[in-house]
Amino acid sequence: MGLFSRTPPRPPGGAVVDKMVQKPPLGLWADGFGRLSTRSLQALIVLGAATLLFIGLRSVTVVTIPVLLALIFASAFAPAMRWMRGRGIPSVLATIITLLAVVIILGGVGWLIVWAVQDQWDDLYSQGEEGFQELLAWVQGLPFAPSDDQLESARNAVIDFVTSSQFGTGALRGVSAIGNFLAGAVLLVTVLYFFLKDGPRMWEFVLRPFEGENYARGKRIGERTVHTFGSYLRGTALVALVDAVGIGIGLIILQVPLALPLVVLTFVLSFIPIVGAVLAGAIAALVALVALGPVQALIVVGVIVLVQQLESNILQPFLMGRTMRLNAFVVLIALAAGTVLGGILGAILAVPLTAAAWGVVQVWDGPDTPARWARRKRAEGDDRESLPDRVAQRSLDRPRTERASQPKGS
Repeated sequence: MGLFSRTPPRPPGGAVVDKMVQKPPLGLWADGFGRLSTRSLQALIVLGAATLLFIGLRSVTVVTIPVLLALIFASAFAPAMRWMRGRGIPSVLATIITLLAVVIILGGVGWLIVWAVQDQWDDLYSQGEEGFQELLAWVQGLPFAPSDDQLESARNAVIDFVTSSQFGTGALRGVSAIGNFLAGAVLLVTVLYFFLKDGPRMWEFVLRPFEGENYARGKRIGERTVHTFGSYLRGTALVALVDAVGIGIGLIILQVPLALPLVVLTFVLSFIPIVGAVLAGAIAALVALVALGPVQALIVVGVIVLVQQLESNILQPFLMGRTMRLNAFVVLIALAAGTVLGGILGAILAVPLTAAAWGVVQVWDGPDTPARWARRKRAEGDDRESLPDRVAQRSLDRPRTERASQPKGS
């Protein structure tokens, strides 16, 4: 009977018990230090593989950056594609309409930035510099202010760098940078077309080798990543627009000069969480300090703080919900790492990538079940564990022999 059966014959009960209670032999890798060494070696291997992957991707940023941006834009416009397909619009026509909308929006924003800044950039720069000098003069009156020699040394260091051959070499790369930008723009539009048209089928093709729970996990990862990227771009764009309009109204009422370039600058910098809003507000306050005086500058600061509080406490949670609920410390670390590794573009992309990675962790073991190491052991303000965590924990903690010994129908 056991020769042709699909399951091997069950050993006597005593053999199972003896196998369960049998302890592994002690050795160099069996004690606590050996297990720590094993985990350390595994961590080094994973870190090395991740480093090699990052170096390889960074060497072809002309390809990776447009593909990543196309994925984010496709995720943001995925609801529009679903709506048009649900209304019976052919997939190709819906893709073309969406692609034209993306190109028009990006082109319009770029044209607005150039139109608002190109004629007044020199005035904005000079007034910001003058305001910074006034701020330095006020700081020098404080008892703990830096000395004149320290300020002069820092100023000379900046001047030496600007006039150095290194800076000149970087400036001479502008022609190749323009060529790379144009090539990246063409690739972005091309990849975006295929992501909009065949994105779900592409991901389904990637998941073909997986079955069962691994396939379901891959589906959850794809859906959560698209949801995170889309919510981030839509929410951040609307928040940036509200910030720019609110701060712009305040600047116009206070009659701050260069209000339009400051509004555009606020909109652009709002795509960098936390740091961008602070930087835009500081520039607006410096311009108001030079043109109107310290009282109006403080009023500008108050308007900016009010708009930021309304945005962070009301608008942002409503638009993004739990998708982008990251701790401020995590956001700052991600911004710092992204800025060091990728400059301004790295700072813009660091937060959505971090949020997407955390979203993957949140659906690793189920639609509402994070990976085991990321689960809350106890609910906040309560001594009991949440029901999903408790059920998942019990399922994972049950011995394999106990699960295997149960009948299939139980």
